[in-house]
Amino acid sequence: MRTTLSINETAMPVVREMIGYRDELGIAVAEQENGATCIDCGVHVPGGYRAGALFVETCLAGLATAAITMGRVGSVPIPFLHITVSHPALACLGSQKAGWVLKAGGYSAMASGPARALAAKPKDTYKTIGYRDTSVFGILALEADTLPDEEVTGFIAEKCGIDPGDLYVLVAPTASLVGSIQISGRVVTATLHKLEAKGYDVCRIRHAAGRSPIAPVKRTGIAAMGATNDCNIYCGSVSLIVEGYDPVFASLPSRTSPDYGRPFSRVLEDAGYDFLKVDSLLAFSPAEVTINDGTSGEVYHFGSLNPDVLLESFEIR
Repeated sequence: MRTTLSINETAMPVVREMIGYRDELGIAVAEQENGATCIDCGVHVPGGYRAGALFVETCLAGLATAAITMGRVGSVPIPFLHITVSHPALACLGSQKAGWVLKAGGYSAMASGPARALAAKPKDTYKTIGYRDTSVFGILALEADTLPDEEVTGFIAEKCGIDPGDLYVLVAPTASLVGSIQISGRVVTATLHKLEAKGYDVCRIRHAAGRSPIAPVKRTGIAAMGATNDCNIYCGSVSLIVEGYDPVFASLPSRTSPDYGRPFSRVLEDAGYDFLKVDSLLAFSPAEVTINDGTSGEVYHFGSLNPDVLLESFEIR
């Protein structure tokens, strides 16, 4: 991949908007004693739909647009997230992919966002897409129930090779409105992650777009994990414009998984919450994919929506 883009720099305008409109967005911004900026998007604050859309755009390094509209799952009105992505391999795998299992002291979180490129987490992904970033500041997004302290932000800054004062950390729990939105916003990235895992050259993807329902906010992390992932698994739609057709595209929809057909929380429960007993790629499978081969002009469609399972997952009364 040949590009002069710095994904931390392209994401910064979105972060500045979040900081500037913190009150309107329902988020909180705090500067720690070491200079790191922590943006709370749902731990101690309510967040909001616009905050969630900006969280998604930040995770995608400012290389995407995110918009929320109303739609229906079956006969039930549900908000949907729509995203369009430029530089898909870079925005999705180089930035939004939750590729850093962050552990510092007693703190742990799934980390995504452009600062991953500074820390090269994981190295194989950046080798695959042929990218590195040398920005003097870094932006990281954490899926966590608590805010990081200075020990954690100092650890992150050290791994990224930057000063803590140049670090910006966004935090949203899974069981929050922003948490629901940000996972729906991973529908395209999940698809590219699956392609990456299957050995496909993701740099052949020119453009990408996606649409997924936004899960209702749940009270526990497990319930939220199930409902949010089910949005993509059972009603997530992805469209890719690629350079040449590949038979691997037929394996992308979630229907190809042996664990398909039940709410994700139930799949986990039946597996004794042992992720090793669950198809590792189920959570990275959209319900349907449309492939436009930009070289031949051919168009292919695989998979289908399954609103019944998603409504079961939402537990709508």
